[in-house]
Amino acid sequence: MKKFIYAATLSVLMSTAAHAQTVGVSMALFDDNFLTVLRNGMQDYAKTLNGVTLQVEDAQNDVAKQQSQIQNFIAAGVDAIVVNPVDTDATTAMSKLAADAGIPLVYVNREPVNVDSLPEKQAFVASNELESGTLEAKEVCRLLGGKGKAVVMMGELSNQAARMRTKDVHDVLATDECKGIKIVEEQTANWQRTQGSDLMTNWLSSGVEFDAVIANNDEMAIGAIQALKAAGRDMKKVVVAGVDATQDALAAMQAGDLDVTVFQDAAGQGKGALDAALKIAKGEKVDKKVYIPFQLVTPENVKDFVAKN
Repeated sequence: MKKFIYAATLSVLMSTAAHAQTVGVSMALFDDNFLTVLRNGMQDYAKTLNGVTLQVEDAQNDVAKQQSQIQNFIAAGVDAIVVNPVDTDATTAMSKLAADAGIPLVYVNREPVNVDSLPEKQAFVASNELESGTLEAKEVCRLLGGKGKAVVMMGELSNQAARMRTKDVHDVLATDECKGIKIVEEQTANWQRTQGSDLMTNWLSSGVEFDAVIANNDEMAIGAIQALKAAGRDMKKVVVAGVDATQDALAAMQAGDLDVTVFQDAAGQGKGALDAALKIAKGEKVDKKVYIPFQLVTPENVKDFVAKN
């Protein structure tokens, strides 16, 4: 009888172990509002899944640290890896590490440079950046009536999203209905609120004249707003636009300071990335590119997105 109970218990434990899965997650930076929502979304979703454990690490915006984290995940024998890359140009080496080890790898939010040649058992989950900057710039164009001057705040130039969103803006402003808008300044503020504030302060002190601020993300847009208000500028006379629809951005819009943002479903991306990683680990087929749609947010529909957050 004891042997039977022992055998049954061992069988249950082995069955549980067979279904238990550990996923290593390397985030580019914990200290980022949008990425925090993404990370929390992934962790909250994992809690609803039986036998799934996440090992989440902060790469602290250090490419070498992130690569080391991936190597550590592989050495620990995780079932899958999710990476939010520090530098999207450094992903080829990361893909090779995981592919050589036979471990599934899913990139989330930031498009890897090798997205069109990802090895087997690898995928990319995000939102299509062709939509983000395009939606943002088209709304700015509409608000300005197709004429005026704009300054552009770019994210980290090592990120594909920053390059793509900036290109989107240029493409929209080159169209017939928007070509009356001229970009008078364009510099990076590295996705950061404080750097956005500093950059705007520099532009104001240099006497740069503009009708709109088009930022690659909400944090820089909020930084710009802070600097504009500190300088006594009338927020009704300048259009400010961002991307992500973070809680702070939605609050700024409800306060009448932010005019345009674009909802990027951070929690949805986190859930989608974990789903993809677990499916690949189980041998299921997953599309190489999984897109979560962007949505334009304006003062007219902002309440709908406050509810989502």
